[in-house]
Amino acid sequence: MAKPKFLILVSFIFFLSFFHGESSPEPWQNIEEDNEVIVVQSRHDSRRRCDFSIGKWVYDQTYPLYDSNCPYLSTAVTCQKNGRPDSDYEKWRWKPQGCSIPRFDALDFLGRMRRKRIMLVGDSIMRNQWESLVCLVQGVIPTARKTVTYNGVSMAFHAMDFETSIEFSWAPLLVELKKGAENKRILHLDQIEENAKYWRGVDVLVFDSAHWWTHSDQYSSWDYLMEGNSLYKSMNPMVAYEKGLTTWAKWVDLNVDPSKTQVIFRSMSPRHNRENGWKCYNQHEPLAFFSHQHVPEQLIVLQGVLRRMRFPVYLQDITTMTALRRDGHPSVYGKAMDEEKKQHPKDFSSDCSHWCLPGSLISGMRS
Repeated sequence: MAKPKFLILVSFIFFLSFFHGESSPEPWQNIEEDNEVIVVQSRHDSRRRCDFSIGKWVYDQTYPLYDSNCPYLSTAVTCQKNGRPDSDYEKWRWKPQGCSIPRFDALDFLGRMRRKRIMLVGDSIMRNQWESLVCLVQGVIPTARKTVTYNGVSMAFHAMDFETSIEFSWAPLLVELKKGAENKRILHLDQIEENAKYWRGVDVLVFDSAHWWTHSDQYSSWDYLMEGNSLYKSMNPMVAYEKGLTTWAKWVDLNVDPSKTQVIFRSMSPRHNRENGWKCYNQHEPLAFFSHQHVPEQLIVLQGVLRRMRFPVYLQDITTMTALRRDGHPSVYGKAMDEEKKQHPKDFSSDCSHWCLPGSLISGMRS
């Protein structure tokens, strides 16, 4: 088995890369490398000293840790370049209750990940997270010593001197979505290998799958669902989600060696899509608290599946902290807005699902 200290440390490092941490003269001075420091956990080890999912957002003038000129950012998330007039959304960092997160250190991260493959698996939100993690580390690597390669649905950033790759693999539903008769999309709830073949041999796997399971009506991700030889026109989305996650869980249990690979599953970041997607427009700061706490049904389903697994998957719960950040979405600034367009913002669609980059919310693994 992999040493518990190593597994815990890897999870902690990834939490730092996603949420940056606070200013500190010695980035790793606050880490205690023992079995009590559990960043994320499933039923395999419930001991923990600090729950990183509970805390608050604090304003930090030293943020962001990279700028929008990072060449690996896609246009849809570079909100400042696209004309967003405010920038304070970039300057908030997460402060857990009862403990502190050291500031992210790119060279330290790369040193600890030397000769390792890191892969993020999921949808376009996870793709944003890949972009941000790459932007966090690429600045310390000479231009000639970094490159990006492509393989099917996967892409990889290579830090050559460290022999480290940071990869992204497109699999928004984890299980297979195929074209059938009459070009209909069929979601195979019990098939996964066409996606999973890209995940083999990776040292750190980070999964995310939730949003595509809840698209409804004309935005549905599939036309039919299939399990075994049975074809369904409709199914309760959470029943389908549990079946798909169970297929993923069985694959991990059977194919991933816990002595060689660390697996993290990130909970969903809520969409602020009420009021037809305008709930996030013109928002300038995080919510301080909730009048009532809502636990998404997807998180309950995910927790249940993880509890039944043999493999020690670490659940990184980001649901509460991201639910507070209605200010961090692109809204209408997912594409370039000139002054004339800014006068009529409601003529354009508002994206309250993805996140502006850079930004302190999920820089490095942006949701």
